[in-house]
Amino acid sequence: MENLKKIEHIGIAVHDIEESNELFEKLLGIAPYKQELVESEHVLTSFFRSGPNKIELLQATHEDSAIAKYLERKKPGIHHIAFAVDDIYAEMDRLRENGFVLLNEKPKRGADNKLVCFVHPKTANGVLVELCQEMSESEKV
Repeated sequence: MENLKKIEHIGIAVHDIEESNELFEKLLGIAPYKQELVESEHVLTSFFRSGPNKIELLQATHEDSAIAKYLERKKPGIHHIAFAVDDIYAEMDRLRENGFVLLNEKPKRGADNKLVCFVHPKTANGVLVELCQEMSESEKV
């Protein structure tokens, strides 16, 4: 059974989402299909599709957000890689059993109608990994 179904998106931390939107529009030849404020994470997101792939731009909306802290330590660039999963709870259990440290005890609401959980980069070769499961209609309310 395949646990991580596909790369759901690649997250890129940016200082200015409007400037970055313009850059990626020129690069990809398309406009973003969605912009969304995720209050719980203090982040403004913008999504692009390129074929079957998605790119998520992330701009901090608060100086204490994870993205603001990331940009203090590093320059703008790839922040995380997200994988689609069918059952995020089962996948979280499987990863814990295999020695991975999760940054969330339970999934939380993320952008683009997803339940999300992050794997600590210290247990994944320095890569911040996000698990994403499509929310059901009842979870979207």
